[in-house]
Amino acid sequence: MAKPLILVSNDDGITSRGIRKLVNVVKELGEVVIVAPDSPQSGMGHAITVGDTLRLKKSELFEGIEAYECTGTPADCVKLAKHYVLKDRNIDLVVSGVNHGSNSSISVLYSGTMSAAIEGAIEHLPAIGFSLCDYDPDADMDHIDDYIKKVTEEALKNGIPKGIALNVNFPARQKEEIRGIKVCRQANANWEEQFDERKDPYGRAYFWMVGNFVNHDKGEDNDEWALANNYVSVVPCQFDMTGHHAISQINEEWDI
Repeated sequence: MAKPLILVSNDDGITSRGIRKLVNVVKELGEVVIVAPDSPQSGMGHAITVGDTLRLKKSELFEGIEAYECTGTPADCVKLAKHYVLKDRNIDLVVSGVNHGSNSSISVLYSGTMSAAIEGAIEHLPAIGFSLCDYDPDADMDHIDDYIKKVTEEALKNGIPKGIALNVNFPARQKEEIRGIKVCRQANANWEEQFDERKDPYGRAYFWMVGNFVNHDKGEDNDEWALANNYVSVVPCQFDMTGHHAISQINEEWDI
């Protein structure tokens, strides 16, 4: 029986520790092919390269594994993998990460990691984005192996609903072991930004975005609660952003 074909991508770039962690776990579950950015692409959201060149070249960073580095975005990487690198093959699962930093709550909209996964869902492929709530590039990731494996195995065995990408976030390493997995909703939380005006050496103004993450959600069924209580959060995400509940209201109240 042929092994499942697993496409691996990320947004921190092909040299990151996070993608190496992900590859080392999922290579036990299937045949792995890597198509990842050649440089960090964090915060790119679902950007794609239009009107500019895309370059793709083989990488020798992963011994015994077919790997490519791409000049484009995470979404570009998945598109190129599906329609060029693996155009004559059936991809069984797309996995992205492991991201260095949380992609919970509203961050899913800005995340390059999740955009790779969501691009997989757009291409009718089951997909998962994995993120660790620790921004340190040398963060301890040894506590997440079993959970990466468990979620990946379940996705390969049982599938993921059509049009859905799973947003999986791991709490940072703590003294206590992770308490388990919570399938939950996205928290009602957001960044409240400020822009710090500074001067460059020539006296010209530039801006540095700063701010704080504010959680307005008091529920216990969301990803922020799960992570704060040392659970792995799993949020099913969809690319159909239609506000279905608003259609009838606008039709009734607007004169259009």
